[in-house]
Formats: sequence, structure tokens, C-alpha cells
Amino acid sequence: MGQHFRFAIVSDPHIARPETIYNGPHRFHLVEVSIPGIEQIFDHLETLDLDFLLLPGDLTQHGEWVNHQWLIDRLKQLPFPAYVVPGNHDVIARDASDRAIGLADFPRLYQDFGYSDGKTLHYQHEILPGVRLVTLNSNAFEPNGEQIRVGYVDQAQLDWLEATLAEYADDLILVMLHHNVLEHLPGQSNSPLGQRYMVSNAEEIIWRLEAAGVRLMFTGHLHVQDIARRGDLCEVLTGSLVSYPHPYRIVEIEHGDGELRMDVRSRRLTAVEPWDDLQAMSHQWMCDRAGWFMTKFLVSPPVGLEQAQAEAIAPKLRHFWAAVADGDTQLDFSHLPPDVQERLAHFNSVDSDGNPQAIDNTATLVWPAK
Repeated sequence: MGQHFRFAIVSDPHIARPETIYNGPHRFHLVEVSIPGIEQIFDHLETLDLDFLLLPGDLTQHGEWVNHQWLIDRLKQLPFPAYVVPGNHDVIARDASDRAIGLADFPRLYQDFGYSDGKTLHYQHEILPGVRLVTLNSNAFEPNGEQIRVGYVDQAQLDWLEATLAEYADDLILVMLHHNVLEHLPGQSNSPLGQRYMVSNAEEIIWRLEAAGVRLMFTGHLHVQDIARRGDLCEVLTGSLVSYPHPYRIVEIEHGDGELRMDVRSRRLTAVEPWDDLQAMSHQWMCDRAGWFMTKFLVSPPVGLEQAQAEAIAPKLRHFWAAVADGDTQLDFSHLPPDVQERLAHFNSVDSDGNPQAIDNTATLVWPAK
């Protein structure tokens, strides 16, 4: 029997009640948008005929009890099921404090949103007949309780994943976790700057998914609109609600007779009180704060410039990261030295012939029957 369903993705909302918002000169996250923005998105989603909602982590600003509780209360009001996973901002330390939750608190708090046993940090759930959501926890901690600054999926979860995929081999599997498994930037897995957004043992996940014929995976964390493929495995990365371009996605899937079709459409917030033109303001906000980040980016692999050259070029690339976050990147690097042009050209979204290719925001992907 075939399946046809529609769902939404809202990633990295970083919910921040007003009393929890902090200010700093390098803050990229426009968390003031989080609550009015997600209310606006939910209002729109409630007009659609959705089967469910996915939230791939970083639900809160910094794991605050009050911010988690606000989101939980709001998710309970939705007319469709919602499913979550923890991001690095949701559990900032293994042990709870007066201000922030601990790791064991997350599944207990989100029992209504996938974590039915209230204890385990990974779960599987038949969200529709023959359609199964499989989620992983990609947060990890040092023995002293401090968070490890990269994603990691432990052996117990990998064993569980392998067994779960074997048990439900006839189902259409959707995988969700916070950190990226596939690369969404050139050389991401080899760059110290890019690695922190990935699962460090991603290959251990990939071969298990490939062996089971899994094709669909949904992540967040990088605050970038991107769709990546490796063979039949596809990872849909959704940008952050509180970072330019403030996107969310509507996904429609048809599956039957061995063929799979996924239609991805993206929307974005355009105005949130007090900003009538949120897109312009947020773009400027990101560009104004890009200097230190771009210098760090340019000295890191795969670009790998000398510090002095990076500092000289960074001001000329103040729009770079906003363009990457926007998805379907098309930037002109002709004003830069030829060697730098060559290194940065890989960040543009082009096909194998070098022609512009727009697939990150709007895409139709088809897997033919085998």
C-alpha cells in the first residue's frame, strides 16, 4: 500500500523568553524573533493539512527550564503531532542546574513529543501506517559532565539503530537528529570549524542507513538551508528560525510500488514585530557580525589562508555567510585574488557542469523503483 503525507520542519527555534535573553557583541542568533516568529509559523501551519511536525533540535536558547516549558505548553496546543530531538543548546551540561535542564530531564519533559518512555534519549515511532520516525541523540558529554563540542552517537545507539532498521525493514524510515551526518559545506568533515556541526562518527551511521536502504534524514544545527545527497541517502538540513533567512519547510512525500518522491518547499518569516522588513534587518545583522567569523573561516580548511591575508579579505566577504545560510548560494568572487576565487568557488550551488543549481529551498527528489 502506498503512502502520501505532508509535514513541516521548524529547526533551531532557540526559544527565549524575554527575561532569559542575553546580549553580546558577537551574538548571531536573533532570539528576540523566537517566540513571535514561531507563533506566526504555527498560525500558518494550522491552516494546512499537515500530518505532523519535526523539530530537529536547539529548541531553546541555552536549555533554560522556562524556555523548555514554554515550548512544551505551546506544542501541546497544536492540532497535529510534533516530534523533537535535543540539540546542543537544549542540554548545555549533563547535570541540571537551577537555570537549565540536565540530560535525563529532556526525555521526561518531552514524553508527548516522541519520548514515550520518558527515559531513553533515542526513539522510534510509527507516525503513520508504514511510516516510521527513527531519532538519535547526537549530544555527548565528558566524564565531568561538560558537553563535547562535536556531535557523537554512542555505540549503544548504533546497535539499537541497526536492530531497529532490521526489525522495520518494510517501513518507510525517516531519520532525525540534530548534528549533520552528510557534508553541507565543501570539506566540512575535514575542517575544525565545520566538524563541530557534524557527527564525529558519521560513517558509522551512514553505512547502517545505506545497508538498510534508508533514504531520508532530517537535521539542523548549522543554521543553513541545504539539501545534500550521497548516493540514495538524502539529508535535508533546515536553517534556524532565529537566523537569516528565518526559514521553515513544508515537505510532501509519496511512496508506493518502490518509487519515492519528496517535494520540499521553503517559507520564511518576512515581518516580526517590531521589524516590518525582517529579512533586510536580519541580513544586515548577520553581515555586521561576520568579520571575526569570516577571518576564522578563511584560515580554516578547506580555504586555509594565512592569518594576515584572511584579515585583509574578510571585510570583502561580509555577505558570504548570509548567502550560504540562504541556500542556493550564488556569489561573485571576481574581486578576490585568483587562488582565493578558486577555493571559494566550491561554495556556490552548481551542477556537475558548473551551471547554477537551485535545490536547497525548493526541490523535487525522486528515487525510482529498483
